[in-house]
Amino acid sequence: MTTREVLRIAPRFRGPAHSGNGGYVAGHVGTALAAVADDGTVPRVRLMVPPPMEVDLDLLVSSDSAQLAGAESPAASGVVAKAIAVAAATLDHATVDPVGPDEARTAEAQYKGLVKHPFPGCFVCGPANAEGLRLRPGPLGDGRTACTWHPSTDLAAEDGLVDPVFLWAALDCPGGWAIDLEGRPSVLGQMSACIDARPPAGEACVVMGRILSEDGRKTRTASTLYDSDGRVLARAQHTWILVDPALFS
Repeated sequence: MTTREVLRIAPRFRGPAHSGNGGYVAGHVGTALAAVADDGTVPRVRLMVPPPMEVDLDLLVSSDSAQLAGAESPAASGVVAKAIAVAAATLDHATVDPVGPDEARTAEAQYKGLVKHPFPGCFVCGPANAEGLRLRPGPLGDGRTACTWHPSTDLAAEDGLVDPVFLWAALDCPGGWAIDLEGRPSVLGQMSACIDARPPAGEACVVMGRILSEDGRKTRTASTLYDSDGRVLARAQHTWILVDPALFS
């Protein structure tokens, strides 16, 4: 059985100026699949094209796959993103060793996106998006990034815990800035994530990122979200694609 719901990406949730943030969009598709997929699996979401904003998109979900599509998608097929369920072991190496909040705040002061950002309106890490998460993943000098995050109340679901879609979003850019997006501007191409626990709104969290490998235009990274007690809340792996930011302006 396939279910259908309509998703419309508001400008608040942009990544580049005219398309949706990759982690936010992947979060919608991945969360929908995770709700029905078999135990022992996690969603792997592939973004096919820059997600269009302010148009109606169909989110279609079956027991082992999901896709986001619409007539106004830039892709000839109409597909914006697709997800499949993969073995949870895919994320065995996704946990990034943590630092404490004080060290994370120190790293934030070195966040390069404050000086030069390829997509300053990004919902997750853009300094020009007043309605965004405003994460500042700064380098630790060893291939990792770190930043703090206090999820605002408007990110919570009805149970008072942060909506999983926003946890996917928070796991996005801290991995990307492990690449140094200033010198190697990239967009999210693929993301797998596992939500182990959801924090309440206002929880003092730390988000870590780490580079895993680089191959031509592709870079693989990992990220981990921790709560105030240092407990792992969520983990992700990403594939980033090197782009010319001018093509997204």
